[in-house]
Amino acid sequence: METGASTSAAGQPADRDLSGINNHKVLDFQGTPESKQSSSSKRGSRIRSRSLSASSTDSFNSASYTGSSSDEDDVSPRDKQQKTSKGLTDFCVRNIELHAFGRREIEIAEQEMPGIVALRKRASEDKPLKGAKIVGCTHINAQTAVLIETLAELGAQVRWTACNIYSTQNEVAAALAEAGFPVFAWRGETEEDFWWCIDRCVNAENWQPNMILDDGGDATHLMLKKYPAMFKLIKGIVEESVTGVHRLYQLSKASKLTVPAMNVNDSVTKTKFDNLYSCKESIIDSLKRSTDVMFGGKQVVVCGYGEVGKGCCQALKGLGCVVYVTEIDPICALQACMDGFRVVKLNEVIRLVDIVVTATGNKNVVSREHMDKMKNGCILCNIGHSNTEIDVGSLRTPELTWEKVRSQVDHVIWPDGKRIILIAEGRLINLTCSSIPSFVVSITAATQALALIELFNAPQGRYKSDVYLLPKKMDEYVASLHLPTFDAHLTELSDDQAKYLGLNKAGPFKPNYYRY
Repeated sequence: METGASTSAAGQPADRDLSGINNHKVLDFQGTPESKQSSSSKRGSRIRSRSLSASSTDSFNSASYTGSSSDEDDVSPRDKQQKTSKGLTDFCVRNIELHAFGRREIEIAEQEMPGIVALRKRASEDKPLKGAKIVGCTHINAQTAVLIETLAELGAQVRWTACNIYSTQNEVAAALAEAGFPVFAWRGETEEDFWWCIDRCVNAENWQPNMILDDGGDATHLMLKKYPAMFKLIKGIVEESVTGVHRLYQLSKASKLTVPAMNVNDSVTKTKFDNLYSCKESIIDSLKRSTDVMFGGKQVVVCGYGEVGKGCCQALKGLGCVVYVTEIDPICALQACMDGFRVVKLNEVIRLVDIVVTATGNKNVVSREHMDKMKNGCILCNIGHSNTEIDVGSLRTPELTWEKVRSQVDHVIWPDGKRIILIAEGRLINLTCSSIPSFVVSITAATQALALIELFNAPQGRYKSDVYLLPKKMDEYVASLHLPTFDAHLTELSDDQAKYLGLNKAGPFKPNYYRY
C-alpha cells in the first residue's frame, strides 16, 4: 500500500527498463541502478562489524512482537522444500512454521479494520468477485492479509507477492500460505528474488489472471513486458501509489495501456486518510523505534508538503521540533507558510538540521552533495513511496565506511569521522521500521476492494483503456463504513434542502472538482 509519497513534488519516474527480465537481471530507471538493489551488493565499501548484506537483509520486523521474524539461516526460501499442513506447496515464504504467529497478527489487525470487515460481511453472499483472478503486488503485512482474505471471501482467486523487499512480515506471509493462498514473498529479498516472486504470481499452471492490484506498477510492467498476450486479457488494474499511477499515465499517453485502470492513490479516502493521518503517526513511531531520538528542540527539514509531508510536519511540530519545508509547488509552499513552517531550499539548512525526511516521490531529492554537508549524527530517512529519493548509491564508495547499528539502521562514516544515520537504506521508514495504523489501512483496503469490484463487474464499454479516478460515491461509501466506529451520526437532508442544493439525498454530496 502507498503510505508515503505526496503528490506535490512528485517527479515523473521513467518506465522501468525490463529488458533483462527474462534472466532476472537488475532492472533500472533510464539505465540508473534502481534502489531496490540486491542485498548482496557491496560496491567496494568497507564494512564494519557485519556486512552490508546483513545490514540490508536483517529479517527482524519491529512491527512483530512475537520475535518470529528473526533471521533463521542463510538458506534462500527458494532453496527450501516447504509444505503446509494440508500438503500445499504453491508458495515461497521464509518459514511456513511461523504461520501461528502470523494468524495472531492478522486477528489483531482485523479488530482495527472495521470498514473492510464490514464490506466483507455485506458482500460475502453476493460474491461480486466470483470469477476474478487477481495478481496482487503490495506490501505484505497483517493489514494486507485482511484485504486478501476479504477478496477471497468475495469470490476471487488470488496470487500475491510483495512490492517492497523489506516490508514483508514473514509470519504473516506464512499464515497466508498456510491458509491456502499462493504467496511468494519474504523480508530481505534480493533483486533477483523480487522479480522471481512476481513472475511466479503472474505465470502459473492453469492460471490466467484477469485483474491486477498493484503498488508501484511492478506487476503491471512485468506482465506487459514479458507476457503481453496475457496482459491483453486483463479486465482492469487498480493502482495505489504515486509511482505506479505515474507509470500508468505514461503508458496511457504512449497508447500502450490496453486495459482500464483505476487510480486509487488520488481518491479522497486514500489521499486524506492513508497519506495524511497514517504518516502523521507512523513517522514518529518509526523514528523512535529506529533511533531512540528525542524530538524536542530538534531541527527537521521535511522535503515535500503534500498530504504525507503535511502529516509529518504536524507530528514533528507537535513534539517540539523546529520544522523547515522544501517544496517545488507554490500552492503547497503557501500552505506550509500559512501553517507556520518556513519554506527553504535544502542547501540553505542542510548544515543545520538534525533530521532530514523526504516525502516527495521524486528522485535524488537528497544528493551526495547534500549528505557531504550534513552535520555529524544527522538522521536521514524517506517516507515517500519511491526508494530513489535519497541517492544511496552515491554512498557506495571506498572512502566511506558502512557500520550496522541495528536492524535497518546504518552509520555511514566519512574519512574525517563524521557519520550520518541512514534509515532503511532510503526505503519507506514507516513500513520497514515500525507498524502502520490498521484503521487507516482499512480505509485504503476498502477503497481497493471496491475499485476491483467496479472494474471487474463494469459492463463492456463503461471504461476505456485509460486511467480513471474512483467514483465519488465509492469514496463516500468507504467513509460511511468507518463512521460507526466513532458512533458518528450523519445529518440527513430534507427533500427541500436536497432540492435547494441540487443533490441526491443519498449522495454524492460534493462535485468531482471539490477539494476536501
